Amino acid sequence: MQIITTHRSADFDGFASVIAGTILYPGAVPVLPKTLNPNVRAFLSIHKDLFEPGSMDEIDPAEVNRLVVVDTCKWARLEKMSGLKKKEALEIFIWDHHENSCDMTPAWICQEKIGANITLMIREIKKQKITLTPMQATLFLTGLYEDTGNLSFSSTTAEDAYASGYLLENKADLNILATFLQPAYGEKQKNILFEMLKTAPRTKIHAYTVSINTMHINGHVSNLSLVVNMYRDILNVDAAFGIFVNEENEKCIVIGRSSVEDINVGSIMRSMGGGGHTGAGSVMLNAVNPAALKEWLLELLKGNQQASVLVSDLMSYPVFTVSPDMAMSEVAEVLKDKGCTGLPVVDDEKLVGVISRRDFKKIKKPSQFHAPVKAFMNTRNITIAPDKSPMEAARLMVKHDVGRLPVVKEGKIIGIISRSDAMLYFYDLLPD
Repeated sequence: MQIITTHRSADFDGFASVIAGTILYPGAVPVLPKTLNPNVRAFLSIHKDLFEPGSMDEIDPAEVNRLVVVDTCKWARLEKMSGLKKKEALEIFIWDHHENSCDMTPAWICQEKIGANITLMIREIKKQKITLTPMQATLFLTGLYEDTGNLSFSSTTAEDAYASGYLLENKADLNILATFLQPAYGEKQKNILFEMLKTAPRTKIHAYTVSINTMHINGHVSNLSLVVNMYRDILNVDAAFGIFVNEENEKCIVIGRSSVEDINVGSIMRSMGGGGHTGAGSVMLNAVNPAALKEWLLELLKGNQQASVLVSDLMSYPVFTVSPDMAMSEVAEVLKDKGCTGLPVVDDEKLVGVISRRDFKKIKKPSQFHAPVKAFMNTRNITIAPDKSPMEAARLMVKHDVGRLPVVKEGKIIGIISRSDAMLYFYDLLPD
């Protein structure tokens, strides 16, 4: 006997991957945990007869010789599998799109960082030229869209997009998909969000604004991830974390959402024993001190910045500068010869301004070309330190509407970063 299962609080990607497993492993029994996301439970209440999932209560572990695990590779995230964990003659197959270290001993594993787990399985379905029904295609696309934010999350890959096109070719129904991807937002969620917004603490971590909010809740509250997502959007912070303490069972769930790649929520949650992706993740913890948990989270955030590329890696140097007394006509020749759009103006090694081609629009008559640079230069000295991220440089350029930033260390210019330098980084066009 072979069974296919997924993690607790199964989402559409996990559920879809279980059903995909029944296609790739004919005769295998789909086993779902009792804890399901509300939208998955709603879907199953209507489509249960089509997919016929089972539970571990109906299965004798002694009869199971193969376990197929999808969307995770951790024993702790599976439900009622302790009997199988101790079984020696058990063949384990794993499909997982997370970066988690695996604590199982698989006979075969497909573990690859990609937007949705179902994408990995669609790859094999296409390879085997298996025909999908419209209902299967719809379920698979629902899982793919949920885990990639309709292909908008930064973890989304080109293969996820190709897989969605393949599913649409197989008559996936976008109307059904839209119905079940609408998250439930009720009175409980609204009250928690309101309480979070009443305090809404903010903290600056490196170049980013982060909010970590601790809430005490009673009983089960579904869709807390939706609350954190709305909280982050309303506050307009780069990342938000909700620490939800259930006083009845002393359990604590941490849910994070991030809109910037430099704050990798999935990596942070994995460090705490949970999981997730770059922009979203969670972890469930038992009997922890919320204050200590917040400090732990802050420490992880401070050390989590990827920052593999800094301004110092992108800046141009040495920097060609001009003096404030140089004539505008001479500056025009320098800009032309150097092929640049602007230059720092330095007096006795001190930055006093920036002159750009845009400043030449201030010249109204020919005689002004003989005037010194200091008469036309921009004296808003917007600078950046060499240890800042390209994202921070881009933000400063957008905020102040400038095309370049002098890079300053200990009061001296050591380089300059332009808008084009930042764009080369963001579009991955830097030379190897």
